[in-house]
Amino acid sequence: MTFAFCTTLIAVLMIAAASASPAASPAPRSEIRFDSDWKFLRGDDPGASKAGFNDAGWRRVDLPHDWSIEDLPTAEAGLPRFSLVPGTWRFKPGDDMAWKEVSFDDTSWQEVKLPAHWSEHSNYRAQNAFAWYRRKFTVPADLKGKDVVFLIGKVDDVDETFVNGVKIGGLGELPPSYSTAWEIVRRYRVPASLLKGDGTDVIAVRDYNGDGDAGIYAAPTAGQQSGPFDPDSEGGTAQGYTVGGIGWYRKSFIAPDAWKRQRVGIRFDGVYMNSEIWLNGERIGEHPYGYTSFFFDLTPHLRFGKTPNILAVKVDASGRTSRWYSGAGIYRHVWLTVTARVHVAPWGICVTMPQVSEEAASIHVRTSVENSGASAVGAAIRSRLVDPAGVTVGTGTVKASIQGSGTIDQDLRVIKPQLWSPSSPVLYRLVTTILVGSRPVDEVSTLIGIRTFTFDAENGFRINGHPLKLRGGCVHHDNGCLGSCTYDRAEERRVELLKASRFNAIRTSHNPPSPGFLDACDRLGMIVMDEAFDCWQHGKNGQDYGRFFDLWWKRDLESMVLRDRNHPSVALWSIGNEIPEQQSDEGAVRAGMLADFVRQLDPTRPVAQATNPDANKLDPLLDHLDVTGYNYASGRFASDHARHPQRVFAQTESFPQACFDSWMAIVDHTYAIGDFVWTAFDYLGEAGLGKTVPQSIPPGYTDDRLWTVSNCGDIDLTGFKRPPSYYRNAVWGVGPKIAAFVQALGPDGKPERVEGWGWTDERASWTWPGMEGKSVTVRVYSSLPQVRLILNGKDLGIKDTNRNTRFTATWDVPYEPGELVAEGLESDARIADRWVLHTAGPPAGMKLSPDRLSIAADGQDLSYVTVEIVDADGRLNPNADNLVHFTVTGPGRILGVCSADPRSVESFQQPQRKAFRGRCLVVIKAGEQPGSIRLKASADGLREADVMLETAAPPGRQ
Repeated sequence: MTFAFCTTLIAVLMIAAASASPAASPAPRSEIRFDSDWKFLRGDDPGASKAGFNDAGWRRVDLPHDWSIEDLPTAEAGLPRFSLVPGTWRFKPGDDMAWKEVSFDDTSWQEVKLPAHWSEHSNYRAQNAFAWYRRKFTVPADLKGKDVVFLIGKVDDVDETFVNGVKIGGLGELPPSYSTAWEIVRRYRVPASLLKGDGTDVIAVRDYNGDGDAGIYAAPTAGQQSGPFDPDSEGGTAQGYTVGGIGWYRKSFIAPDAWKRQRVGIRFDGVYMNSEIWLNGERIGEHPYGYTSFFFDLTPHLRFGKTPNILAVKVDASGRTSRWYSGAGIYRHVWLTVTARVHVAPWGICVTMPQVSEEAASIHVRTSVENSGASAVGAAIRSRLVDPAGVTVGTGTVKASIQGSGTIDQDLRVIKPQLWSPSSPVLYRLVTTILVGSRPVDEVSTLIGIRTFTFDAENGFRINGHPLKLRGGCVHHDNGCLGSCTYDRAEERRVELLKASRFNAIRTSHNPPSPGFLDACDRLGMIVMDEAFDCWQHGKNGQDYGRFFDLWWKRDLESMVLRDRNHPSVALWSIGNEIPEQQSDEGAVRAGMLADFVRQLDPTRPVAQATNPDANKLDPLLDHLDVTGYNYASGRFASDHARHPQRVFAQTESFPQACFDSWMAIVDHTYAIGDFVWTAFDYLGEAGLGKTVPQSIPPGYTDDRLWTVSNCGDIDLTGFKRPPSYYRNAVWGVGPKIAAFVQALGPDGKPERVEGWGWTDERASWTWPGMEGKSVTVRVYSSLPQVRLILNGKDLGIKDTNRNTRFTATWDVPYEPGELVAEGLESDARIADRWVLHTAGPPAGMKLSPDRLSIAADGQDLSYVTVEIVDADGRLNPNADNLVHFTVTGPGRILGVCSADPRSVESFQQPQRKAFRGRCLVVIKAGEQPGSIRLKASADGLREADVMLETAAPPGRQ
């Protein structure tokens, strides 16, 4: 099937500046950024929804806000912790609620040593069954009379836990709505009043086996809370040991009398997750999914005049809600929109382009209009198209009687359009105005990228008629040390860095991204596969989206498609990733249901899905798709093409180490449109997915230190390219033509073993103290035909780098300090590129490098400052790990700090950070007053460094 279409970036015109006061009269439309001056409580208080609730003690925050990235409060509000697992317990299969009572006689029960599974301590292997554990205990003397947090360890699969006959907690869900909580450390608060402390206290654990083995099989870790990390957190490795839970937000605002005849709405770009919203104590709605945008009409509930309105938002990110770092809170922007009663509906502009060529383009505009008044209103809908130079190149007006809601269709024509593409992301602006009489009552501005996309097995993917292979990367939604907060500049910077690394496509795994991220893709020229879900009805975690799918899938797909359908960067819709029911009949039916609904909303783009294929069991599901997404299965392209010659394939995930084979499968097959590596950018959570481990340790070992970062990105958490990114450039044949790295050795003197999605530990370093005279492995990646290696002026030889050598040349070199040079040679032996490594001296000072010296004083803009530990000659010392302290003066503050260390458990928000391999990063956030910001860095034994940043009032504000 062939798709030809061209759509746009939707962006509402900001008539009022982001900092405008709500008191300003909105004419014709005010869109007010509603991010500042919220009050926040980390925890739950059921009374917080009431308008008269006293929130004076709450903390003030601005949005975007993610409390999971913040330093944890003192453990359990300062409560001591008491571990009960190791030791002798009594065990009995079966189920009787009388077994929880203190007076029950358990002397006939089997004595067992824990931690252990049922099968290990009793050879008990029943499934879908219960068993109980009991033991007496005494809390230490220093804990008597205090509330205590009991650490029960990990229970496979579901538990209910009792102390002295009273239930203190339980995780997982019993049938009929069974869900396991086998990986979660049970941590339950026990009030002092429940404990006798005389040696007769009894704990009883009711354990249910829902699938496989069961038991109290693991003791709590010995690790301590540090920064935002808790080794016993419910999210565990999946969410990088960060903590979710419940949080509340409240905001007070005035609705002036001028708004009485207007429509006032609120739009949340994203809240993670399970949000409930109240206005003036009245519940106005809910939104469970954490990744789709939503809005409510506030008009019926507003207080006008001088009486403040109170908006309250409850966010519940409790439990295992995700397989990766999700964050928690109102982590995207919030907007207050004030319009006339006759107005363009939310996400009400739909632009398609039936015909596009270099000579002319026909533009079809469908405008959804609403009238919240009681009577019909005669109106004119005017569309005006403006080119990048500000010249109007097309207009059209349609008159209509508006009552309730309806759609208006218009057609415009552009002569010799400038076409949008990744290499030339040209944007036009469509201005839609509603006039009643001669008075404009609403106006919306939409950026338009004029282009065509086609997908077919014979030609693959083409943009504007030209074939293009998608050099893609999967991208999770977090922004490193900022957590899930989607500051526009943070989103833009990620796209800039990916673009600079020669990616031309992104898969938003596994959820719709922020509007700001897609805006950046439009401006910078990045193709996007916009993905909806990581699960459908059958969830992957007990508290994930599977709970809400049946009631919410249509609303969430509608939110994604209607919001994003006008972005020129969005080329495909993905309806899911590795869906648990994908190989079943119900999965195929469900895929057809979702795909058909997406096509109803947008018939111009293909529908895809990321699957992990098993033989031919997926065919019933794949028949509903326009593009077949395979995860880690490019080897199936040829055989599956032979069975289904019209299918279009994409490798929607691939291993970093499989870069060569994955890309050759794309290059060699026209029906394979692109490869999306897992992942393009490193991210929090799925911790240690790409770790390396000493060869002396057998597979499956557990590291005593926490991994908090995936460690599988082409670009690290601070924004620097990792070795696999340079190798990918060589394989793609674009970007840097040559790069050289040295293989690091583990503690046993051997290269560490790479696990899963990892990459061997190699470094762009020629500083290896203690290795003098010993052989080191030098690996050179190059897209040039040959490379030469030179050490301290000595020629070490020339080697081929081409498809036959997998674009890699390797030398074993006796290490000696000095200069190592790799030269990339053309076929005629001319030097086309060089890569130089120098031995660095001891750390002597620091170098601060901001990505931008001037930022807007809008309370949102950011400057990313790279900190490098350098020697006396200013060279980076790649082994330095100094602790760097930061101070900031002027109208700005530190928003986040980090390094690329995937196992660091340091705070992201304290004004200090240890360097990792010579570098760390500090993010400065502008205030709202123009001026100069000074960032100063200091470290013991090093020269201090500082840098000045300038902030200026944003356009439109003096």
